Order: sequence, then C-alpha cells, then structure tokens
Amino acid sequence: MSGAPGGRRPPAFPGLPGELLLAEAAGARQRCAEGDGSVPGTLLCTDRRVAFLPAQAPGSRAFLRSEYDVALPCIRKLVAASSVAKPQVLTAASTLKFIPEELAVFCRDFRLLRFHFQENGLAPQAFRVANAIAQAREAAAWLGDAGEGHDGWSCPAEASLEDEEEEEEEGSASTLLFESLHDWEKELKRLGATGWRVSAVNERFDMAPSLPRYLWVPSGLLDHDLKRTFAHFEERRVPRLCWHHPGGGDLLRAAGFHAASEPGSEDVRCLEALLLGGRGPCVLADAAELPTLADIQLAHLKLRALCLPGAVAEEKWLSALEGTRWLDHVRTCLRKAVEVASLLAGRRCSVLLQEPSDRDLNCLLASLVQLLGDPHARTLPGFQSLVQREWVAAGHPFPRRLGLLRHDSPREEAPVFLLFLDCTWQLVRQFPAAFGFTEAYLLALHDSSFAPYFSTFLFSCQRQRGRGSPHRPHSQTYTPVNGWRDPAPGVPQAGRTGSAACGLPAVWAWGLRYSRQQRARFRNPAGAAGGGGPPDTADPRTPGRPADAWPGPGAGNVFVLTKGTLSPHPFPWRSGRPPPRLSRWALSLESLGDRGGSPGGSRPPAAPPGLLLPCAAGPSVRLWRRCYLRGLPEAQRGRFAPSPAGLAEELTLLQDRLSAWQPAGPRTEAAGSPLAPSR
Repeated sequence: MSGAPGGRRPPAFPGLPGELLLAEAAGARQRCAEGDGSVPGTLLCTDRRVAFLPAQAPGSRAFLRSEYDVALPCIRKLVAASSVAKPQVLTAASTLKFIPEELAVFCRDFRLLRFHFQENGLAPQAFRVANAIAQAREAAAWLGDAGEGHDGWSCPAEASLEDEEEEEEEGSASTLLFESLHDWEKELKRLGATGWRVSAVNERFDMAPSLPRYLWVPSGLLDHDLKRTFAHFEERRVPRLCWHHPGGGDLLRAAGFHAASEPGSEDVRCLEALLLGGRGPCVLADAAELPTLADIQLAHLKLRALCLPGAVAEEKWLSALEGTRWLDHVRTCLRKAVEVASLLAGRRCSVLLQEPSDRDLNCLLASLVQLLGDPHARTLPGFQSLVQREWVAAGHPFPRRLGLLRHDSPREEAPVFLLFLDCTWQLVRQFPAAFGFTEAYLLALHDSSFAPYFSTFLFSCQRQRGRGSPHRPHSQTYTPVNGWRDPAPGVPQAGRTGSAACGLPAVWAWGLRYSRQQRARFRNPAGAAGGGGPPDTADPRTPGRPADAWPGPGAGNVFVLTKGTLSPHPFPWRSGRPPPRLSRWALSLESLGDRGGSPGGSRPPAAPPGLLLPCAAGPSVRLWRRCYLRGLPEAQRGRFAPSPAGLAEELTLLQDRLSAWQPAGPRTEAAGSPLAPSR
C-alpha cells in the first residue's frame, strides 16, 4: 500500500502521529439518513482510519471526531453503488468497474456511514478514495497484541492535555486504573474487607502471565503458601477476591481446576485456606449455565445481519430477533447475576465464580453482580474503575474477542464485553435513578471499544500492556514480606489518564473523541450521587432465616450453585462421591417471587436496601435500539439525545410524512439512493 506523496495532510486535518493520507475527495457529502439531506465536507482515507471533515463544522479541539471517524479495523464491509450498475462489495483483490456515486461503510459497531459524490468533477476522486479504503482496510492490523508498533496509533501528547480541566469534571481523575499498588489498596479499603490484603506475588508476572500485578488474597495466607496454589488452576489463575459485601459475603473468581493436578497435603492446606479461610461455606458458581463463546458469537452475527436495511420483512422482524437468541443470552446473564448477588446479600459466605479460562464470562458475571449490589459501581467513576479491574486488569482478551486481529481464527471472536454493555443498558433502563451515567455513555463506550487509539482495549492483559518497558519503577522499594512496593500515596504518579507503560491514553479520556456538550450527556443528573463507601449496610435478612445461618453441616463446606439450587460438593482433589442434594433454599428469581414480586410480571421483586433485582422475563428485556438500529434509515438520527434544534427538525420531518399519508397507506418513496433497499 502506497500513501500519498510525502504523506501529506490537509491543514485542517488533525491527524495522528505518523498517519499518512492515502486519498481524499473534497466536496463529498455524508448522508444523515434516507431522504433527510446530507452534510458537505471532505472524505479522507489514511493508513489508520476513514475520516470525514464537515465543511462548516464548529470549532473543536478534539483531534478525533466520534461522529465522522471510523478506524480501519472497525470496517466490516465496504459497498460502492451507482445508478448505472449493481452495488459492488469492495475488497483489496476486487476491481472497481464503475465510478461510484455513493459509498457505504458498514461498521462493526452497527454504524452505517453513507458518502455521496455529486456529478461535479468528483469522479476521479471518488474512484481513488473508494479503492484506497478497500486497500487500506485489508492492510490495517490491530496492533495491540503484536507487542510492538503501537506507537503508530498513539495520540498526540498535546491532545491528551488540552482538556485536562474538563476531564477532572468528568470523573477521569477519580477512575482507578489498577496499575499501581495504591489503587488496589484504596479500593480494598473502600470495600471494608478487613480479612484481605494486597499481594504482590505476581508483580513480575512470573506466577501467572495473564493475571494483574496485584491480587486480593486472605490476610492469613502468606505469599510463600500462596505460590503453592497456582499450579492447580488453568492458566495458573488462582482464586482471588473481587468484591466484599458489608454483610460478610465475599465474591471470588478463578479459573477451572487443573485436571492433572495432584496436590499434596501442604498444597491442600493452602488451597482450603485460600477458598475457605474461616469465612464460612464456599459456593461454587461455574459458567456452565451461561452461553458459551460460540453461542455469543453466533447470536451477535445474526443480530448484526438482522439490523441491516432490508434484511427481513417487517412482519417477520420480531420473530427473527428472537431467533438470534441475543436477548435470551442477556436474560440468562441477568438471572445468574441476580442469584449470586442475592446469595451474597442474604448470607455470610464466599461465592467463587469459576470458568475454565477465567477471562471471559467471569468478567461479565463479576461485573454484573457488583452493579446489582454496590451503589458505588453505578456511578460514572465507579463503573469505569469496575471495568478497569474486572476486565482490563483481569486479562480479558479484547482484541481477540472483538475480532480485530487479522491473524486470529474466527473461532476466537466473541463480543462478551458488548454483551455486558447490553446487560448494563437493561439495568439502566429498568433503574434509571440508580445510575449516575446514561445510555449515551454506554453507547460511547460501546463504540470506543473498536477504536484502536486507547490502551484500555488494545491489549489482552497487563503484561502485554507493559511490554517493552520496565515492570518496576525506580522509585519502588523491596521488602521480603511485601515484595516490590509502590511509592507512598502522596507521591505524584504518572499515567493516571492512561497507561504509563505503553504511552497510550485510556478510553476514559473522553475529551479526545467527544465534545464538552456530548460528555455532558454522559452523566445522569437524577441518578445516583455515588458515595465512595461500600453498599448499604442494612441487614437484608430473608424471612425466617438469619443472615449468617447456613442450612448444612456447618462452616467450612463447599456447595455448588446450579439453577438456584445448592448442593454439597467435594473439593476436586478429594475422592468420593458428592453427598445427596439438599432441599431447594437458595435465593433465585423464582424464590424471590415469594417476597413480594412476580418473576413473570412487569414489576421486579422487592429487593433489600442497596440491591437491584431486575426483571429478566421476556417483555422486560428489550432490544437496545439506539445501538443496534443505527444503520436503518428509519432509526433515530444521531448518537446522543437530540438537541432542541434537532427535535424541531425531527418534528418537521414527522409532520411532512403525516401530511403525505394516504388512506391506502404510506406514499411510495422514490429511490433517493442507489443503495436504498427495495420495499
């Protein structure tokens, strides 16, 4: 792929460092929606992205425009159309056989961008820019897991500082990145988990490469004993604390037990101290009831195909939506999260989330449980810290799961994080006053996961994020008990808005892509004020049963949670068959219906103070229209809540359509675009 001579750049184009301009079409127009006019400007293709510069855009200091910018790895399909030929899908190997009048860019984030080239001498430019996008899309690579070359995606240093004061207001400064010891200790103190400590046993990533540097482990377990447990879990991902409920319950997560492990007596002692530690019974909640990665990927592909213009007849659209099973997966995840959150709120126990890899569905379930039980996680900085801890630091392979690595097998793609955002949107819709952020914020986070400009989604674990730079700052000190320690909290630290290791900003630096007006719509003024303390400490006792009572032989036992039923379960390193199943008693959606709510009705059951219990019945789980239907002509225009001027324009449009309505039905619309779907 060859760039423009000298890699030139228009004076008004705020490009990335090292970004080369390949082609441009001045005078192109971006269509707002079918029949709703267009915006004039310049269409640019670089070796990093496709950008559109509006001719009369208001002044903005942001060097990335969220409305008009799409990274090359985010482009799923490119279609050129003309009134004299059939639409053609463009690839690097295809030959464009006509001068395109319109270019459609289908994005992985459900956006559909249409660019129109008028007959005013734009034919050569349109031909060149269409071919350039097709070639650049094939040559572009997601640079995160490559370990090298990420500097080509880096943001300008001045851009990351130009809105520093505004970012303070947006909560970025209070977002914990969990790259330093101070962040882990600060969050542990907020949770009030007195029986736990921060361990630096994995500070050099030699114990478990995909785990973060620091782990929350029982205070009574020394690092020397903790090292004995790593070999008995897949990918050496040992159990560690995720969240502590003020009532005494602990949420842990771990990978599956290693099939070939044969722990000795000392290893068994360390394993039981890690899982039990005198904190009461341990409940194993595995991911067997959740959709598999293949199920999630298949459902997302069907949903994406359904949301294209003209994909299915209107009378069959709802049945086709249910056929994707995407909403079924959302319901399943919400139900499982409610079971775990209710168990932690009602009884003093430890719940261990277990998944074979501990890097996908455990991230989703642990995050949902904390959203249900911790009001701080529902604030904007609390939610961002939650994503940093349970997804970014925990080692979720974002590049592979989002399908943005060309050399990866398609079987590794599964948008688990997007499923989590959908589940979060369901909670925001059902409990709008409980959240300090809005649908606009979730939509911006959804779209930003496909933008390779930030360290948050560019790597698969902290070790890759810090590759190429020392793991230990010179200011750290070493002690035999605690290992390498970070500077004192009062010492200024670098990288608070991004990764100090890779030099890229975090996605929470919203000023790089969104204007002040757009970011103002991220916050919910009527939502949770967001105290920094733990959840409500009111005792959510269940009727007739104390919160610390346990219907079993006593503390120190292990149970398994399956479909709301608890059954005694032996440790995998102990021989013998499991004891017989106990009677059903665990909190679930069904049992919670007896406490004042009907799981099949429209009203969710009554919840203890501080705990959200969403309704996961069929009608209560809805399609995220503003996210998935953006590519349809009749969908709502714009990515954010409309302005008063936009509302007036939309009202005028609706009045025009109503005036044209005939008794026999709507008027037949003229084909205003070569790509307009047939009706």
